[in-house]
Amino acid sequence: MSGIHSNLSGNQRRKMRSASRLYAVQALFQMEHSSQSIDLVRAEFLNYRFGETYEGAQMLDGDVDHFTQVLEGAVKDQADIDQQTDRALVAKWPLGRIDPTLRALFRAAGCELRDPSVPPKVAIKEYVDVASAFFPDGKEASFVNAVLDHMGREDRADEF
Repeated sequence: MSGIHSNLSGNQRRKMRSASRLYAVQALFQMEHSSQSIDLVRAEFLNYRFGETYEGAQMLDGDVDHFTQVLEGAVKDQADIDQQTDRALVAKWPLGRIDPTLRALFRAAGCELRDPSVPPKVAIKEYVDVASAFFPDGKEASFVNAVLDHMGREDRADEF
């Protein structure tokens, strides 16, 4: 952890990590939707999104290191994560037919599910919360939970 965050409480650090997950999903969505490079999108988020006021609401500061790690890992391992996501989806719903926000979410979550320092149940809960933020009616959150549970068990069955 960088020295800049060393004096924060555990709860503040958790909130920043949660915010960085939300930002990572937004950045991955933006990259897919606009075909912008990872460098351009990362710079935009770090310079203009973290902690800024957006539509009258103050956005949380994100954990820059965590955001960067998730964003870069999701891009680097995208093909493998997409294949894993496809295996978790029913045959009639390949990843290409999934809402682009959910594709971005599965890519970010897939990156974290591969990280042995993040307990898989924590990653799943966090990304279910992200899904709830984007889709407040709850249907997508249940869907995300089921897909990520399948992906987590595939990668780290011994931790379930």
